Formats: sequence, structure tokens, C-alpha cells
Amino acid sequence: MRVLVVYDTFYGNTEKIARGIGSAIVGEVRVVRASEVDASGLESVDLLIVGSPTQGGRPTQPIQDFIARVPESIVKGIKVAAFDTRYTGRFVKLFGFAGERIADSLVAKGGTLVSPAEAFFVTGKKGPIKEGELERAASWARGIAR
Repeated sequence: MRVLVVYDTFYGNTEKIARGIGSAIVGEVRVVRASEVDASGLESVDLLIVGSPTQGGRPTQPIQDFIARVPESIVKGIKVAAFDTRYTGRFVKLFGFAGERIADSLVAKGGTLVSPAEAFFVTGKKGPIKEGELERAASWARGIAR
């Protein structure tokens, strides 16, 4: 299986989750920051996983830009999954989360969603990642890669 994990990160937490996801999947796996992805290289991908920290209820601008520049013709029919990193706070739920928005955008471009968007938690705005989340990310990745 050929897998591409695309992520963006502010404080390194989302990158750690993305790399944990990538290392848990058997096959040809690339883990790449959104600003460094060549969208034309997606044509040979079987599974596209996209993740972002949640910022104001949305994915980061580099993730939004990545999704916008990927042609529908490339995403159509590709298996897709999305994740985000977030912290729990009093007002966080009011704005929504990045993972669901990423998943909706990929499906709108014709991707086949293999799992609902997944959330991985950090202890505060800057982290660190909550205990057990890297293991949970690896387990989630193995499940969606089946």
C-alpha cells in the first residue's frame, strides 16, 4: 500500500502524531509537511491521510492551501482519512475542529473516507501530547490501513 501522510504543525505535536501514524502503517509511506507536498505526486497514492492542529475551529492555512491546490481528478477515488490535534477547553467546542473540516473537503473532492476524522489531544495550546495519544494514533493508523 502506498500512503501519504500530509500534516502541518505549530508546536511539533501534530508532526509527532503524523510520524507515529506513518510508522505504524506497513507499506510505502511518506510523511510530509503540507508546505512541501507536490500535489502531482498524489496520483500513485492508495491512501491519503491529512492532519492539522485545530486553530480557531479550522485546519491551518497550509493544510487549507494544500487541499485547495489538489485537483479533484487526483483525489477522486483515493481512500482518505483526516485527523487533528486539539486541547480541551471551555470554549473550544464552539468553533468546531480541523479534522472534520479536512475530511469534508477531501470527500467534496471525490475522496473515499475510510474512517471518521480522529482527534488526538494535547494538554494545552502548546502541548505536550497527552499520555497514550501516540499509541492511539498508531492503532488508528493500522485500522484505517487495513
